[in-house]
Amino acid sequence: MLKDKVAVIYGASGGVGTAVAQAFAREGARLFLAGRHLESLGTLARGIVAAGGTAEAAKVDALDEQAVDRHRQSVTGKAGRLDILFNGVGIPNTQLQGVPLVDISLDQFALPISTYTKAYFLTARLAARRMIAQKAGVIMTVTPLPARAGVPLLGGFAPAMSAVEGLTRGLSAELAPHGIRVLGLRPDGMPDSGTIREVFGIHAKAYGMTWEQFHDIVAGKNHGRRLVSLAEMANVAAFAASDAAIALTGTTINLSLGALDD
Repeated sequence: MLKDKVAVIYGASGGVGTAVAQAFAREGARLFLAGRHLESLGTLARGIVAAGGTAEAAKVDALDEQAVDRHRQSVTGKAGRLDILFNGVGIPNTQLQGVPLVDISLDQFALPISTYTKAYFLTARLAARRMIAQKAGVIMTVTPLPARAGVPLLGGFAPAMSAVEGLTRGLSAELAPHGIRVLGLRPDGMPDSGTIREVFGIHAKAYGMTWEQFHDIVAGKNHGRRLVSLAEMANVAAFAASDAAIALTGTTINLSLGALDD
């Protein structure tokens, strides 16, 4: 589905970024993997190349505008174009969740909002400038269910995800006339992700239960009584990034297995 497409993945060393990179590679995309942890990025790139794909790794801080722009120029200099941008950037949640809003500090509350929105804005804006010139492109990100549903003890994380979804719609409205699609994915926790394992542990502790008990409560709220896996999310991402999904823009694809009714 993505044969000859040039894709940049930010946060590629995380669980979401890794899964999406592997799915994109299987579908034929040429990958440029970016993130803060070069060693793990290099391991991922080598694995993709060993499986017959094409991938390069670079250490890039998605909050550094100059670093992001240098990387974008490097990608287009090598590949001649930029077809897909996927932002899977994440931040540790150890001190940012599991605390009631009436008790959380201003800095703790504001950190995820400023981090996620700034990283998405910078990467999307710089990619869009190139995509406008070529009159085509896809910009994607991931925002979980709390972007649309009230969930306790999430601090500033839920407002951050809502803001990213709002930015997705705004970018789509401005960029669609230039042939650029902007969309997101909305899973409800992926338990095979290290981040979700950490977050579920934080919430389980806050409620005085085991990780497994908390997992079952979350999974029990959807139609399938289970949670989406990283691979399932990544397969949808590959389809959404492809030309077969050309009608999808300005929206976030619901992967909550029915937990959130559209």
